[in-house]
Amino acid sequence: MTTRPLRPPAGARNVRDPETSASPRPARARLRATLCILFGLVAACRPQAEEPAPASERVTLTIIGTSDLHGHLRALPLLATHLATLRRERAADGGGVVLVDAGDMFQGTLESNLVEGASVVDAYAALGYDAVAIGNHEFDFGPVGPRATAAMPFGEGEADPRGALQARIRQAPYPFLAANLRRKGSDEPAGIGVPSTLIERAGVKVGIVGVTTEGTPHTTIAGNITDLEIAPLAGTIAAEAASLRARGAAVVVVAAHAGGRCTAFADPDDLASCEPDHEIMAVARALPPGAVDVIVAGHTHQAMAHRVGGVAIVQSYALGAAFGRVDLVIDKTSGHVVSNMVHAPRKLCAGAEADPDDPPAVCDARDDGGAPLVPDATVAAVVAPALAAADAVRERPLGPTVAAAFVARRRAENPLGNFFVDLMLRARPDVDAAIINGGGLRADLPAGPLRYGALYESFPFDNRFARVRLKAGDFAAMIAGSLGGGAFFSLGGLEAVAACDGADLGVTLFKAGVPLAADREIVVLASDFLATGGDRAFAGLQERGLATVTLEEDPPLREALAAELEKMGPVALAPIEFHDPSRPRLRAPGDPPVRCP
Repeated sequence: MTTRPLRPPAGARNVRDPETSASPRPARARLRATLCILFGLVAACRPQAEEPAPASERVTLTIIGTSDLHGHLRALPLLATHLATLRRERAADGGGVVLVDAGDMFQGTLESNLVEGASVVDAYAALGYDAVAIGNHEFDFGPVGPRATAAMPFGEGEADPRGALQARIRQAPYPFLAANLRRKGSDEPAGIGVPSTLIERAGVKVGIVGVTTEGTPHTTIAGNITDLEIAPLAGTIAAEAASLRARGAAVVVVAAHAGGRCTAFADPDDLASCEPDHEIMAVARALPPGAVDVIVAGHTHQAMAHRVGGVAIVQSYALGAAFGRVDLVIDKTSGHVVSNMVHAPRKLCAGAEADPDDPPAVCDARDDGGAPLVPDATVAAVVAPALAAADAVRERPLGPTVAAAFVARRRAENPLGNFFVDLMLRARPDVDAAIINGGGLRADLPAGPLRYGALYESFPFDNRFARVRLKAGDFAAMIAGSLGGGAFFSLGGLEAVAACDGADLGVTLFKAGVPLAADREIVVLASDFLATGGDRAFAGLQERGLATVTLEEDPPLREALAAELEKMGPVALAPIEFHDPSRPRLRAPGDPPVRCP
C-alpha cells in the first residue's frame, strides 16, 4: 500500500470535504472582496476564517471494521499482516488506526466452540481490537460448560444462562458493547458489557457505540435471553453519540450487528445496487445529521461501502474473508471531520473465490501493490493451539462417503436440509415429522469421506431435540407461513402441497400419500431453538395454547446425527437421494417467498 496524503486529492469522487464543497460565501466575505478590488486593500484580500487548516493541523484516522467471523481463526494471522501495513502508513503520517468488530465472533467452528470463544478473544487481543459489538450468536453458548441452555428456568438456581458470554467479557482487554440491550419492561441496562467507549488515537478522541439487531430474540436461543429486550437502534445510537460528543469525542463510530446488502462499490454515494429495506439503511437515515461518522455493520453476511444519510457504512461479508475501511481526515484545531474516503471491501485473499481457510497457494494473499503477504507469526502462534485441538476432533471419520456435495440453501428446499431431517427421524423414529431451519445450515457438506468436522461446520449449534405436539392443520399453516416469506423449514416424514386460494396460501400435508385431517394431532421433531421461539416458528402457536413443547436433555442434536451416520457404515450418499428437484417434498406455485395474486 502507498501512504495516502492527509487530504485526499481534489476531485476524488469518494471524498466528502465540507471545506472544499461549493457553497455561497457569506455576505461579509463578499463585502471584503469588493473592498479589496475598489481600494487595493491587500491585507483584506488574504483568506481568513475560510482558509482550510494547514496539513500540519490535520490528522488521518483509518477506521477498520470486521464482522461475523464465526470462529474462523485461520483468517486472523493474515488480517494481522494487512493491519500492520495500515498501521505503518498511519504512523508515518502522524495518524492512527481504529479497529472494531460488529459481532458474531464466536459461534461456528470447532476451534472456537470447543472453548466457547476464548480462542477468538485471545486472537482479537493480539490483533489490537479497540472494541467489539455483541451479536445475536454471542448468546448461543448459554451457561459455562457443555449445555447451550440453562437446565432450569430463570430464578431457580441455575447457572447464568449468559455465563459463557460473561466469561469472554471478563477475559477480553477490550470492551464488549451493547447499548440497546435492556432488562425486559424497563430502561435498565442488561448488565452485559457496556454501551460505549471513548478512546484517543493520534490525539483525537473517538467514541465507539455498540448495538445489536432488533431481531436478536428470534435469532438466538430464546431461553438464554428471556429477561432481555432490544431497544430501537437509531434512538439508542443517537443518545449515546450525543453523550460521547459531550465528553469530547471528535469522531463517533458505531459497531452495529445489523446490516445491509449492496453489490457495487465504485461510488459510495450511488445506492442503486443496495437493497433499501435492510435494517442498517433505515438506521442510518433515522440518525440526526452529524451524530455519527462511521458505521461498521454486520449480521447479514453481505457487503457495503457506502454513504447513507451522510454516514459512511462499511460491511465486509463474513467468516474473515475481508475487512472494511474508512479514512477520516480531522481538523485538530476545530475537532471536525473534514473529509472521509470509503473503501470497497478489502478481501484478504487475491485468489479468485478463495478465502483464508484455503491453503496459502489457493488464497494467494497480496498487498495493494501485488506483492505477496505472509501471515503474521505472532497471531499465528496465538491461534495455533486452538487449531491443533480442533483438527484432532475434526478428522474423526463417521463412515459414509459423500458422492457429491450436499448443498445448503437458506430459503429453499435443498439436499442438506432434507438429509438432516431424515437423520433426525432415524434418531427419533416415534415422531410424525421433523423440521430444521435454513439458518441452521451453515455450510455445505463436501464430497469425500464424511468426517466429524464437516458435519460440525454444517451444523455448529449445540441445540437439543424438542418435540412439539400440535394439530396437523396448525402445522400446515406454519409451513404456509414459511413458504410465504418466513424462515424456510426443511421437512421430513411428511410432504406438503401448497396452493393459492385467492390471496391466501394454503397447505395440505400428506403422510405416505394420504392427506392428514386438519384436526389430527401430530408430533413434530425440531431443535430447542425453533421450539422455544427461534425464527418465530412455533411461538404464536404456543402463545395461543395450540402447541405443547417437550425439551430433551441430551445428547445435542448434532451428536445424535453423528451417531446415526456411524451406524450407516461405509455407504455412499448422493444428494439426489434426498432432494429430487422433480419431486420436491414441499410443492408450491413458485419459489419462496410464494405470493398469491
